[in-house]
Amino acid sequence: MIEIARPQPVIVGVDGSAASVEALALAATIARAVGAPLQAITTWTYPVMLDPLDPGSDWSSEEEAQRLLDDAVREAFQGHPPDGFRASTLPGPAARVLLEQSDRATMLVVGSRGCGGFRRLLLGSVSAACAAHAHCPVLVVHAPVLDERLRTS
Repeated sequence: MIEIARPQPVIVGVDGSAASVEALALAATIARAVGAPLQAITTWTYPVMLDPLDPGSDWSSEEEAQRLLDDAVREAFQGHPPDGFRASTLPGPAARVLLEQSDRATMLVVGSRGCGGFRRLLLGSVSAACAAHAHCPVLVVHAPVLDERLRTS
């Protein structure tokens, strides 16, 4: 019996930025075109100043990551993600987690710049690390030009 291998997923890193929402929408088109599943990943870490064992803290970086991911999925797909779509939040620094996940991906899609850092940079640290070190092809997606102009005004 011949077993047909399932295609590896197109993985997209999502951080809630306009570029990552654009990357998510474009990754869905690519996944559909190559017949691969689509997986969105948002990462989270504990802030240095927050004690994860402090019972007085209601805030959770994992819950915040899930909220960012849910919002991005709603925005990218107008509330209707494609069939077979998977979304997950994973602990760890974004670049490291996405590079580890690239081992099992058809393609890795990331936004050019996230929410932090320096506004005028063309490439953020995560997208640069992914482009340089991923184990699969990488597509770096810029935010729509109109959105960027509105934010810097």
